[in-house]
Amino acid sequence: MNNKLLKTFVFFLLFLVSQVLSAIPLYSPTWGFRLDLPEGYDLIEGNGLDRFSFQGPNDTKFDLAVYDGTYSNIEQMAADINRRLGNNGETAFFDYREKSAALLELDFMDSVGWGLCIDLTETGNGRKIKLLALAYAPATRPNMDMFHLSALDSIIPSETERNKPGPITEFAFPRGEQIEITITGTGLKAQFRENDAEAAQALIDREFILLHQYLFSTNWQEAWIRFYRAIYRDSYDRIANAVFLLEREFNTGLDERAFAEKTLTWVQGFKYERDLEGSDFVNLVSAITEGRGDCDSRAMLWAIILRKSNIPAAIMVSREHSHAMGLADLSGSGARFEAYGIRWLVAETTANVALGLISQEMSDSESWLAVVFE
Repeated sequence: MNNKLLKTFVFFLLFLVSQVLSAIPLYSPTWGFRLDLPEGYDLIEGNGLDRFSFQGPNDTKFDLAVYDGTYSNIEQMAADINRRLGNNGETAFFDYREKSAALLELDFMDSVGWGLCIDLTETGNGRKIKLLALAYAPATRPNMDMFHLSALDSIIPSETERNKPGPITEFAFPRGEQIEITITGTGLKAQFRENDAEAAQALIDREFILLHQYLFSTNWQEAWIRFYRAIYRDSYDRIANAVFLLEREFNTGLDERAFAEKTLTWVQGFKYERDLEGSDFVNLVSAITEGRGDCDSRAMLWAIILRKSNIPAAIMVSREHSHAMGLADLSGSGARFEAYGIRWLVAETTANVALGLISQEMSDSESWLAVVFE
C-alpha cells in the first residue's frame, strides 16, 4: 500500500470510527485540524482525504473540504465558493488568531446556513492550505442556526487553537483590550480581556439551547458531554492567567491532595446561583472574578486549576440528581467514581465538606456521567 493510499485509509477510518463511538472529536492527522460536531452528525460520503459530508439532525448538513494550494488568499477562495454555489448571502472577512478567515451567509439552491473559509497552514514549499466548512439545511427547516454555528465554532484549525475560543465566537465577540480584575477571595489581580465574560456566557447560552434539542434523544448523554467540552475549550484561555496565579497561590509546597483540598475550599466559598429558566452554568470568567456559580461551573473551575498542577481531573454530572461534582486522580480515602480506567476521587463543590465526602443519597454510581476534557 503506497503512502498516499495508506494516509487516505487511516484518515477515513479515523473519521468513521469517531462517528460510531460518538462524543469523540474528530482529528485529521493529514492536515492537523480538529472538529467536534454536535451529536447525530453521520459521515455519509467523501473521499477519505480532503472531502467529507455529514448528515445531521433535522436535515442539517455539514460539508468539509481542504484545498491544497488552490487559492492564494481567503478573499479569492470566498469569491470562488460563492460563485460555485450561486450563493446570495453576504460575506464578512476577519482574522482568527493570525489566520485569515471569512464567514459566509449561505442562501443557495433552497438551502440556508453558514460557511467558514479559514487558513490552515502553509507548507514548506509555499503552498497555502485552506479549509472550507459549510453548515446548512433546507430553507423549509427554520431555526437551525444553533446547529450550524455550533458546528462551525467547533473547528480547531491547528494545535495552536486547541484550547482557545472558536472562530465563530471570536468573530461575534472580539476579545477586546486586556484588563485587570481581582480574583474573588484573594488579593490577586489577573489579566482578562474586556469582552471575555460576555462572550463566554453567549457560548454557554447557545450551546444550552442546542443541548435542549437532545432532551429526549437516545444520545442525550453524548450531547451533554459535548456541551461541557465546548465550554471547557472556550473558557480555558480566557481564565489562563487567573488559573496560573491561583495554582501558584494555593500550591505552596503542599502535597497533591492538600493542594486539591485548599482549592476545593476556595470554590466551596462561592455564592450559590442557579438559573431555572436557562443554563445553570455561570461562565468561568464571572465565576472566578465574582465568586458565584452553580455546581458544574465550580467543578469545572476546580478541575482546570488541578490540571494546571498536572493532576488529572474531570467532572461528573447527573441528570437524576441535577448536580455536578469534581473528579481527581488522587490517592487516599474517600468516595470514588470509576470511569475511563481511573478510580476518581470525588469532590463536592457546593457544600463545605472535605475532599472525598459526598451525600449518601448521591452515591449511586449508575446515575452519574463522567466528563473528561482532553
